[in-house]
Amino acid sequence: MTRPPLPRWLLVAAAVAVLLAALPLAGMAVRVPWTRVPELLTSEAARDAAWLSLRTCAISTGLCILLGTPLAVLLSRSRGPLAAVARTITALPMVLPPVVAGLALLITFGRTGVVGRHLSVLGVEVGFTTAAVVIAQTFVAMPFLVVALEGALRSVDARLERTAASLGASPSRVLATVTLPLVLPALVAGATMSFARALGEFGATLTFAGSLQGTTRTLPLEIYLSREADTETALALAVLLIAVAAVLMVISALVARRAVVGRD
Repeated sequence: MTRPPLPRWLLVAAAVAVLLAALPLAGMAVRVPWTRVPELLTSEAARDAAWLSLRTCAISTGLCILLGTPLAVLLSRSRGPLAAVARTITALPMVLPPVVAGLALLITFGRTGVVGRHLSVLGVEVGFTTAAVVIAQTFVAMPFLVVALEGALRSVDARLERTAASLGASPSRVLATVTLPLVLPALVAGATMSFARALGEFGATLTFAGSLQGTTRTLPLEIYLSREADTETALALAVLLIAVAAVLMVISALVARRAVVGRD
């Protein structure tokens, strides 16, 4: 059965939304010195920033999966006020201003912070190190994986899990062989969103980790510092950042599409 036609005002609003997203990208594309992009991306500062971003984002995404997946499973099966509080705390970094997130991390893990001062006694420094970059990225990115995965876990048919358990499978085996494979597209989508969010993280990283070349200066920080003194390098790095994010979104969409085709 075919659906009724959409109202014309909706199409106009949708077109305006697409233009709002596309025009800034098109405007930037006009200014990018395309012939010099390879040269600009091979400068020492650009290489250091790109390598640091990719390395730390890979680690932080791994941590998001390792820690966020159990949390999403637990939240998907929990009800009541305690679960609501845990869900709110988990999602809060998604809406916190980045500088507030960075300040919270600095006050907690900095040299004189609530936890950091005890770590300093043991000779462990977190603030303004590469570890601080990973912590900041994980803090702001993990909620994206948890939210995406929790929704998918709620839609899993519990009868499949009960059947596996009745056949003698342990809880861990049920989780690994039944539950998680059913939500794999959501896990991939959440992981790619987490990676993309970590890749674009700026405010929390700057506040908590600073901007030291080769140690804490990620791609967004290098773009920010280059935007006035070396606009062409900033634009080239922005193109790299956009390209990586676009590839991640394409991968996520392909996985989701294959999952839908497989169910059909």
